[in-house]
Formats: sequence, structure tokens, C-alpha cells
Amino acid sequence: MPSDKISKRNKMRFMTGKIRTYIILALLLLCQNIMAQNKTPTPDSPSQTDLGIFALPPLERAVRCIKYYEGWHDIKRNYPYIGWGHRILPHEKFSKNLTYQHADSLLRSDLTKLCAMFRKYGKDSLLLAVLAYNVGPYKILGNKRFPKSRLLQKIERGLRDIEKDYLDFCRWRGKCIPSIKRRRMTELQLLYIP
Repeated sequence: MPSDKISKRNKMRFMTGKIRTYIILALLLLCQNIMAQNKTPTPDSPSQTDLGIFALPPLERAVRCIKYYEGWHDIKRNYPYIGWGHRILPHEKFSKNLTYQHADSLLRSDLTKLCAMFRKYGKDSLLLAVLAYNVGPYKILGNKRFPKSRLLQKIERGLRDIEKDYLDFCRWRGKCIPSIKRRRMTELQLLYIP
């Protein structure tokens, strides 16, 4: 008789556990359905581009793009880079725990300086500044070590088919890097003005 009671209790526990599992599954499916309905646009709702990054001013788009692709650099592991890719200059001293606000102001300051450097290129100055933030300004402008880039030569001649030349800046040690190419494509989509 006691073994019958134990087997009945085990059956009850098993059934209770099974029912609990079905209830949890049903709730998960219901939540998933509700979330999908919330994401489905309706005719009177604004489109995704109205809500997204394209609603931001160009400089803010550039800052967000750089933050996304650069990632966070801490001084211990990424010296001489800190924050979102700011290169530490010889006269600068930073503590180990840089705040996000300070890093943001460094990024904006660097980007503003680069925009000033490329100011004479008008509507392309921000696009060139974002590229220079990643590859360095002299790979674009040219100097003793690097010739002036084809991208800049085309812009100076007034040619607007610069996509291929811009995407050529996805190489590292001569090899095309897919993640850098994705970054260049994103920058073009966000900042290129035809």
C-alpha cells in the first residue's frame, strides 16, 4: 500500500510539472505574439526610417556610428587609444577610469577638428572626417609617406561616384577585412550626400 501512495504522488508531481511546463510555454508564445504585434507597423504609424538614426543630425549620426564600430577602449589594454578611439597625445594625461561623458567629449572634439581639416570639401567634410578618424587624415590627404587618395582626387574634381574609392579603405595590410567594409558601407549610407 505505501508503494501505491508513493507512485500516486510521483504521478501527481509528474503531472503537475508537465502542466506547469505547458503553462509556461503558452505564456512564452503569448508574449512572443504580443511583441511581434507591437513591432508590426500599421498604416498610420511612421516608417522605420522616420524613427531611426536618420532622424538625427549628421554629426550625431557620425558620433553614433563611430561609437558602435570603435567600441570602448580602456587605457590598460588599448594604449595609446582611450574611450571611443581617441589617440592619447604626448601632453595628455588620463586616469584609468575615463567617464563616458569625457570620452564622448573627446570624440566630438576630435571629429570637429577633423571636420575643420576637411572643411574645404563642403558636404563631404563630415564623411571624410569620419573616415580620417579611423584611418588617419594623411592616408586621405597624403604626405611624404602616402600619396593623396583617389577618393579625395575625385571629390576635388567634382565627381560623385566615390563609393568604390571609399570602400577601398577597408584594407588592413593589403587584405580586405569584411568588418571594416561593413563599417564603410554604413558610413556611406549614413553620411554620403549625393
